[in-house]
Formats: sequence, C-alpha cells, structure tokens
Amino acid sequence: MRIGITCYPTYGGSGVVATELGIELAARGHDIHFISYAMPVRMTEAAGRIHFHEVEMLNYPLFDHPPYTLALATAMTNVAVNENLDLLHVHYAIPHSVSAYLARAMLKPRRLPFVTTLHGTDITLVGLDRSYLPITKFSIDESDGVTAISNYLREITLREFDTHRPVEVIPNFVNCEVFIPGNGKCRRERFAPNGEKILVHLSNFRPVKRIPDVVEIFALVRQEIPAKLLMIGDGPDRMTAEWMARERKIGSDVIFLGKQNQVQDLLACADVLLLPSELESFGLAALEGMACGVPPVCSRVGGVPEVITDGVEGFLVQVRDVQTMAARALAILTNPAKHKEMSQASRQRALRQFCTDKIIPLYEDHYRRVLQKS
Repeated sequence: MRIGITCYPTYGGSGVVATELGIELAARGHDIHFISYAMPVRMTEAAGRIHFHEVEMLNYPLFDHPPYTLALATAMTNVAVNENLDLLHVHYAIPHSVSAYLARAMLKPRRLPFVTTLHGTDITLVGLDRSYLPITKFSIDESDGVTAISNYLREITLREFDTHRPVEVIPNFVNCEVFIPGNGKCRRERFAPNGEKILVHLSNFRPVKRIPDVVEIFALVRQEIPAKLLMIGDGPDRMTAEWMARERKIGSDVIFLGKQNQVQDLLACADVLLLPSELESFGLAALEGMACGVPPVCSRVGGVPEVITDGVEGFLVQVRDVQTMAARALAILTNPAKHKEMSQASRQRALRQFCTDKIIPLYEDHYRRVLQKS
C-alpha cells in the first residue's frame, strides 16, 4: 500500500507512535509518505520506502497565525496525486483529520479515504473543549476509519462525542527486538559511577506529566539510598524541574538528557521508571521501559491499567501520591529478588501483547477494510 501519514513531529506519544508505525510498515513493504511541518521525531532520515514531505506555510501579514490546517490539506492533496496514495492515516484528530477531510473533498471524484487514530489529549483535553468539540466530532464522523490506542479512550470518545463511527482499539506497540533488557549499549557507570540505582522518566515535560512529582519522588528515594535520576525529553516544565533539583540539593543526581532518538539505550540502563502523570490514555513510555525489563511506577489513570498489572509488572498508585510512589520505587530498588521478578514480568507482558509483530498487522487489516469499503 501507499500510505500518507501525518502527525505532530514532536516528542509526544502520538508523534512517536506514528513514526514507529511508518518505519514498521515500510519494513513490511509498504510505501510511506510522512506529511508534516518538520521531520517526525525518531526518524533521522527519509530513505528507501520512507519519504518526507514538508508542509510549507505562507507568512503573510494578514495572518496572525499561518493557516496550517489549509496548508496541510493542500500538501496532502499534492502528495496523494503525485505519489498515487491509497489512503491517509492521520494521528491526533485536531487539526489533522480536518485537513484530511478537505484533501479528500478536493480530490473528488477520486476517492482518498483517511483513517484517524485518537491518541488521548486530542479527545480528553482539546476535543472536549467546547470551542473544539463540534469540529472534533465532525472530523471523527467523517473519517473512513477510526482507531483508539486503548479501551479507555474508545469509551470516552463514544460517550462524549456520541459518534456513529465505529472506533477500533489498536493499542500502542514496541519493537521488542530494539527495546531489550541490557542491550549492551548503555554504560551504567556513565551515570552511576559508584553503583547507584538509576531511575528514569521519559516524556514531553508537559504539565499533564506532573514533572515536579517526578523530582519529589526521586528526592524521597534519594533520602534512603544512593540513586540517580535520568530525565529524558524536554518541554515547558523542564526549567521547574531543574530549579527543584537545585533547591532540594540533588542537582548533581538529576541528569537532564534532553530529547533523545535512541531512548532504548538509556532505558536499558534504568532500574525503575517513573510515570506519575495526571492522565495517560495508554502509557507508551511505561511500555517501552517494560520491554527493556524496567518495572514502572505509574499513576493509576486512564488506560495505564490496560498495560500494567499492579504488583506484577510494576505498581499503580493514586495520582499525586508521591509518598506512596516513592515507597513503591524503594520496594523494587531495595529488593533484588522483587526487582528481578518484576523485570521479567514486564518483559514478558510486552512480548505477549504489545510487540510490533502483533500490532502492525492490526493496522494493515484496518487499512484493507477501509479500502474495501471505499
């Protein structure tokens, strides 16, 4: 198939999943065309069956903000014609589904179906804002296929948007041949030269990720045992976290690594992953850690319980309860037998349910059904 993929090329879960999906589809023989305003995260080059088409926006004094939705629709149309696309797959409803709808309309009578994948805040935050709810509902209803990354997100979508469009759950995934325990590329002594335990957090550092709680949890752990904290990613709350680390006199133990493409090499260094988010529709960072054999300590929110069984692969704790989260992290870090048990369970859960060889065919089947209906 010849598939156009549009996503936000940033460090959020939707961009990561869209990029990894394109890479996996290309490896299975499909022609993939990314259409966005910048090269997607984790895709360092466009070669072979993967192509990148940059959306050019007109800077005109009349526009306070360049009309990206219209520029994207035009780019989608051009790529569809020039590359003879079979379908578009857009990640994150706003504004990508609207742009796909416009591209489909511009190409009539030729049919260009589009699939929308809902990732979380496009529904739970942006979509439920009353100023965006009507257009979000419209874009979902007009999609030729709709998928959601968790049952939690599917139920919210059906309830809040009263859509007539079926929503198929296709969970997030991880390449279990890339994300592996002890992959040999991590040098623990680089971060923990004296054998300290290593905790890790991976996100886009938005407020919903509760970055200050990550620092608070680590500070409590650090009071009990020698430890280091790897902070992977970047975003609006990074400066707050850096300030908190200095104020709590743990600045030398909190290592800010910024945005990283090869996160698997860093996750494989860690002993515990922290994800104290206010809301997660899936918890991709936790899954990537689990595939590397890193037990997660997460908030019991959204779709996370669909990924982690409390007390088996990791721990689920009430959001904002940093004391309990720190205690759960210490329970893993100070008990080698418990850590080994949870590490193995985490890896097995990823292998059993979330590897690419199990999830990518679900997308392929979804595409075929959409094309048959079209």
